[in-house]
Amino acid sequence: MSDLPDATEGWDMATSVRTPTRTLTVLPIDRPTHLAFLGTRPDAAFLQYPAWADVKAEWRSENLGWFDARGIVVGAALVLYRKVPRLPMWFAYLPEGPVIDWSDHDLERWLDPLLAHLRGQSVFTVRMGPAPAHRIWSGSTVKTAVKQGLVHLDQVTPDAIDPVGATVAARLHGLGWRAAASSGGDDAQPRHVFHLPLRGRSLDDIRLGMNQEWRRALTKAEREGVETGIGGPADLPGFFDLLRTTEARNGFRLGRTLDYYARQHRVLNAEEPGRMKLYLARHNGRLLAAHTMVATASRVWYQTGASADDGRDVRPSHALQWHMIRDAHARGLPVYDMRMVSPVIDPGDPRFGVLRWKLGTGGHVVENVGEWEFGLNAALHKAFQVYMARVR
Repeated sequence: MSDLPDATEGWDMATSVRTPTRTLTVLPIDRPTHLAFLGTRPDAAFLQYPAWADVKAEWRSENLGWFDARGIVVGAALVLYRKVPRLPMWFAYLPEGPVIDWSDHDLERWLDPLLAHLRGQSVFTVRMGPAPAHRIWSGSTVKTAVKQGLVHLDQVTPDAIDPVGATVAARLHGLGWRAAASSGGDDAQPRHVFHLPLRGRSLDDIRLGMNQEWRRALTKAEREGVETGIGGPADLPGFFDLLRTTEARNGFRLGRTLDYYARQHRVLNAEEPGRMKLYLARHNGRLLAAHTMVATASRVWYQTGASADDGRDVRPSHALQWHMIRDAHARGLPVYDMRMVSPVIDPGDPRFGVLRWKLGTGGHVVENVGEWEFGLNAALHKAFQVYMARVR
């Protein structure tokens, strides 16, 4: 466990104000109030910031606050609503939220008023993604498991278990919530992510903590003259072209358009300048790789990466990641979140490639609590579950 931080990854999961009474009320709040509260919560994900509703323009949205008896906001949520065709009913989604005190043993006082509010909004099913981590595997543990022939992280004993995350799942199940997807990683937002710890480490320490492949790649990129920098809106078409190339090469489709990324870049940076950055790597003047990073006051996430089919031998993607890691380190942040990885650790499975690449940085895998659903209309909720099982 010496290569791991504590299970909370450097963030206090219980930073909401302790209330003098147990009663909480959920009411709509305006954006300034929502943003002010999130500024007190370093664990809040960017998907819970108000601007994310502007990114998801096809959804109706609402900013909610939990108020204690003194009228103080002690929790918040961005709720996205999707209407059922031909019916006056809605699906409610809280991506990586709500932002509440998940360490509170009395989760009913947080969730009951939320469900009451959503009933009033004609919601038939609500899905949420609690913030706490659950299990953590060090890079060395994962590598050993691969050598042993194990093929999934569920077969591997974790190096750490977050006490809050371990109990939240049990409490939610007892309250009638059900896991929204299997442990195979079918949640709408990634259940398994990759963290590179930064706190208490110099850049030299971080680089020395990488494997030989990464260190050699960074040295080669520097020797070959790969140039990295931050682009703007005019560079998004180039990024999108590389993304389509990457999708074709790797056999996946994100289903996003250039307009989507342009809107995301515009609205996130309108809420806070620098919230979303486009990092570019060029060699001899030619764009070879482009990665996006999203940041809040206390966290950063590597979001989407793209690269050309040729020129990969000069390691532009490694150079970009090193630039992004240096920027996160300069901000004094505890963790660089490299976002999604698959729990599949079979070298013969193409999904393992992303995890293998990220393992080279010297970080570790974090499994969060996952997404959970509660049905407010039994018939529609069952039909929704059947539909989701078919489209997965």
